[in-house]
Amino acid sequence: MRLLLADDERELSQALAAIMDHAGYEVDVALDGEDALYQLDCRGYDLVILDIMMPKADGLAVLRTLRQRGDDVPVLLLTARADIDDRVRGLDAGANDYLVKPFSAKELLARIRALTRTSPGSVRPRLSFGDLTLDERNSQLTCGDAHVCLTANELKVMVLLLAHGDGLTGIDQLRRDVWGLLSDTESSALWVNISNLRKKVRKVGSRVKISAERGLGYRLELEGSTSTASRGKKDARGVRSERG
Repeated sequence: MRLLLADDERELSQALAAIMDHAGYEVDVALDGEDALYQLDCRGYDLVILDIMMPKADGLAVLRTLRQRGDDVPVLLLTARADIDDRVRGLDAGANDYLVKPFSAKELLARIRALTRTSPGSVRPRLSFGDLTLDERNSQLTCGDAHVCLTANELKVMVLLLAHGDGLTGIDQLRRDVWGLLSDTESSALWVNISNLRKKVRKVGSRVKISAERGLGYRLELEGSTSTASRGKKDARGVRSERG
């Protein structure tokens, strides 16, 4: 399970990262808001821990940017501000929980468990279709020796597409499972994510194509294959789930 910790206090960040690493989590550290947003663009996370007072972009600005993108990753805010109005502002901005400094390591880990609802160190499946493989842990799409990083929402979309393989992944399911809403904004966001995924699939040199069925959804196909005759026969396409 991968977490992002964004806090400009270097020594505290190192200490918290060591605690979480010892508990079985993989932790990336950002020391300012801009770096946090950059790392969030490069890979998916199971939880984001944000200090409110950070340079370049504070924790609330990072949080608002995430929610405006439609990213529903759980967010835990850390702050020295104990005032109830500050807590309300954080929760209204889209935070899932709020932890006031100073706090104990046990309480931090308990909050993380509550927000992620899964045990640390669990192994995720690697989904594959044709020559394309998705490493969820590192948010990487690979083909041969080439790989490319996915954003959090691109990762969610790709997981659904790979899970269905050459079967149709419906538009409503994509909107619901990735954004949780059915609005015009999410419809536009879905199109953008599909477009970006197509570019990244081409970038790694894969023969896999993301094909659209207008108004219905998307499916994966292999270039040069007779997809019409073999749709629904996933074994013939080599769709598989591995552990690693």
